[in-house]
Amino acid sequence: MSDIILDVKRLTVHFEVDSQLIQAVDDVSFQVRRGQTLGIVGESGSGKSVTSLAVMGLVPNPPGKVVDGEIWFNGGGSPVDLCTLSEAQLQSYRGGQVSMIFQEPMSSLNPVYTVGFQMVEAIRQHQAISQTVARQQAIARLQEVKLLPTDADLRALIKAEKPNLDAASLTEEVDRRQQAVLNRYPHELSGGQIQRVMIAMAISCNPALLIADEPTTALDVTVQATILDLLRELRDRRGMSLIFITHDLGIIAEIADQVAVMYQGKIVEAGPVWDIFAQPRHPYTKGLLACRPQPHQRLRLLPTVTDFMAVEAQGSAPNAPANGAQPLSGSPAVIRERVPDAQTQARFAPLTEAELTARAETLAANGPLLAVENLRVGYPVRGVFGKTRRHVMAVQDVSFQIQKGETFGLVGESGCGKTTLGRALLRLVPAMGGKIWFEGRDVLGLSSSQLRLLRRDMQIVFQDPYSSLDPRMSIGAAIAEPLKIDGVVKSARNQQERVAYLLDRVGLPTSCINRYPHEFSGGQRQRVCIARALALNPKFIICDESVSALDVSVQAQVLNLLKEIQTEFDLTYIFISHDLAVVKFMSDRIMVMNQGRVEEIGPAEQVYRRPQTAYTQDLINAIPIGSLDRIQELQRDRTPVA
Repeated sequence: MSDIILDVKRLTVHFEVDSQLIQAVDDVSFQVRRGQTLGIVGESGSGKSVTSLAVMGLVPNPPGKVVDGEIWFNGGGSPVDLCTLSEAQLQSYRGGQVSMIFQEPMSSLNPVYTVGFQMVEAIRQHQAISQTVARQQAIARLQEVKLLPTDADLRALIKAEKPNLDAASLTEEVDRRQQAVLNRYPHELSGGQIQRVMIAMAISCNPALLIADEPTTALDVTVQATILDLLRELRDRRGMSLIFITHDLGIIAEIADQVAVMYQGKIVEAGPVWDIFAQPRHPYTKGLLACRPQPHQRLRLLPTVTDFMAVEAQGSAPNAPANGAQPLSGSPAVIRERVPDAQTQARFAPLTEAELTARAETLAANGPLLAVENLRVGYPVRGVFGKTRRHVMAVQDVSFQIQKGETFGLVGESGCGKTTLGRALLRLVPAMGGKIWFEGRDVLGLSSSQLRLLRRDMQIVFQDPYSSLDPRMSIGAAIAEPLKIDGVVKSARNQQERVAYLLDRVGLPTSCINRYPHEFSGGQRQRVCIARALALNPKFIICDESVSALDVSVQAQVLNLLKEIQTEFDLTYIFISHDLAVVKFMSDRIMVMNQGRVEEIGPAEQVYRRPQTAYTQDLINAIPIGSLDRIQELQRDRTPVA
């Protein structure tokens, strides 16, 4: 039997958009060996997800079409070219021998059915077994992904809680608790739990190849580390091959044996993971490696991909597709390496200890802009007739101060209360107790009219820029809206001038003023949200997970932008994130939250180098650094693939 389980040759995929052919995947070839993980990395739009959809036979037709290439799959029998199979023939492979975990698990599960129903349905789709046997398999798979304890562990737990149960009652209680998990709906599970359900469904029919498309993008670093550990364990125990797709080379270092780097539909560099990290050859790969914040050093600004490569339009079209389709960039291009000059290198140099100390002293002399004392926020749990029975406390007795001009990092896992805290500061959610002072004013004691005036000085940038913008309103109108509502700039001409200035300042051309949110990328939409937050010249901005959904290269651009406008507009930030590496790059001080309480507060360097609690240490350990030492550690016990 061949060692190669998947052999993709010259794969080309087109999409027809507005009567124009766009080449999403351009002459891509790669192989995946048994028991091996191939990491495919690249920015959004690079073609990596379309490549995986082509392997699964899921490219939507229309508007997409696989126009050339071969996809040979060898699951144990005779090799077969998946491109030649009919839809009915593909059904026997898809979900059975080749499975896929999609990026957004909540969108992949039907919200009106329980997870147990959906798992049993997926199992019976590929196996001629009874409902009872399928249920047993679903439980076994959930135990394998550690969403359910094993039967033995569950029995021991129940016996410790109820020592007087007889054998029959114990078996009945085990069955009841397992069924309780199967009876949950997707909205009743956390992001990490839903992703485990998706993994359990994907491995339920013992696939030879598992494709994981950005399975950890929206997860906390600690949950992300757990999912990566789980996928490694399943791969090694089952001898399963894995294609892992992401935009973050730090994550690739945690799981891949081989790496393929994609840019504008092409594989620009490929090789063993050690070679890619130790000696990257392509400027795009070098840029991806450089733009990820590294917690062991504090840079002035982050390098971006464009600092390492120059994309030049090609006059003639010798590399253009013969069928007339255009690459993603819209025209053939030549990529050349850009060597940063001395001035550029100085922008990215690490801050010295003396500079960090001097900044801390300056901030301390500025005095506090915001002070919080014993803040408590809870959400009501309703009973009969809507009566509040109790409150689930999201923020419990939190106290801190933020100096003028400071960036105050707020970090913790999902559900720790950091977003609720940020919204409570703006009175977007009600506080149950405590005090909030902004420039000496009691925020919780302000009337509606006073609060409206205060909100000119206090703004927020939310995590999802698309849902933050009205899809029916042009971006120019969205940025001008606060100017009209508050009456700060009255004439239409002055409003347009202000909008044009803000767009220019956040790096967007003024020519796009009449375009709508759907016409922009995620990073561009986040720039629009930042421009809107700056419209009224605020003093204080809360950035709530404002870069967590962005590619690392776009993330670097937005983080640099936030730093630059902080100096220009004399801003004070609260920067909320679950990623301690990003928070450390941005912040002067960091507050770590856990279950609504403060774990620790201190200077960013101190929190990273000398964490005071085990929880903070776990957050630090979960950061996917992508170092050569880490790659060597992970591969030390791996059997080399010939």
